[in-house]
Amino acid sequence: FGNKVRHGTVVYLAGEGHHGLRGRVAAWKQHKAVTGLDMWLSRHGLDLNTPAGFQKVVDSIRALPEAPGVIVVDTLHRFLDGDENSSVDAKSMLDACGALIHEFGCSVVLVHHTGVSNEAQHRARGSSAWRGALDIEISVIPGDTIEIVQRKSKDAEEAVPVFAELQSVPIKGWMDEDGDQVTSAVLVAGQEPVKAKKDSPIVKHQKLFENAWWTSGAEDIDGQPYLTRAALTRKLESDGMADRTVQNMLNPSYGYEGQKTAETCTPKTPPPFRVGVWGYNCGLGVFTKSASNCLN
Repeated sequence: FGNKVRHGTVVYLAGEGHHGLRGRVAAWKQHKAVTGLDMWLSRHGLDLNTPAGFQKVVDSIRALPEAPGVIVVDTLHRFLDGDENSSVDAKSMLDACGALIHEFGCSVVLVHHTGVSNEAQHRARGSSAWRGALDIEISVIPGDTIEIVQRKSKDAEEAVPVFAELQSVPIKGWMDEDGDQVTSAVLVAGQEPVKAKKDSPIVKHQKLFENAWWTSGAEDIDGQPYLTRAALTRKLESDGMADRTVQNMLNPSYGYEGQKTAETCTPKTPPPFRVGVWGYNCGLGVFTKSASNCLN
């Protein structure tokens, strides 16, 4: 991905998905054409924020031939004894991570889930204490193209987003019980997707007005589109809008002076754009049969 890195041993504390992790490691080694990997993978999870659990991790890491440069805890939930919504339990876990940093002079990466609701997709699930204690927070946004976004940087500027993709790799010599090739995935650099420009509210109203005109039979008078209030009402109601919403959207525009005749709506100046403004604002040159039906 074009970033500077420093080689170091990784201790990966995996609380779940061990079978899949074996495949990921094998696929990565094959993709990078390497035979060895300075990585140690735990067999199971434990309660890292308890004295017994913490000591077991420390003893196991001390027994390794080389101290780690990074310890990954995956996932936080699998290694936490307590409630991730509790600031007290969060502190005990963060204290355990801080003790690992002090003991081995390494970085600790906590893998955690985001919230469930759309509003919580950009932040870690649970207590705000998690984010408050982090030096760096990174979000991984799934999709056809994966977006990796830095949400917090305590002592430096936030990095620009990184885009990546998962590439399928058939693992040599790995076959399942049916004799089919086993595959796994590796992360490769991707391109930033082109995001479609969202329509403004006025453009949405224009399209809705035009759809109503076509639905009503695309009538015209003297070569100009013609749409009755009743036809527009039917279109709004067929789209599932509530009666009150329909009436609000049919209200005349406020704050502009226009000349209303029995046959046409002829604004002297363009009216202000707002929700519920139809006719002139939609660029359709709407004609109505009576002044009472004038949509402007």
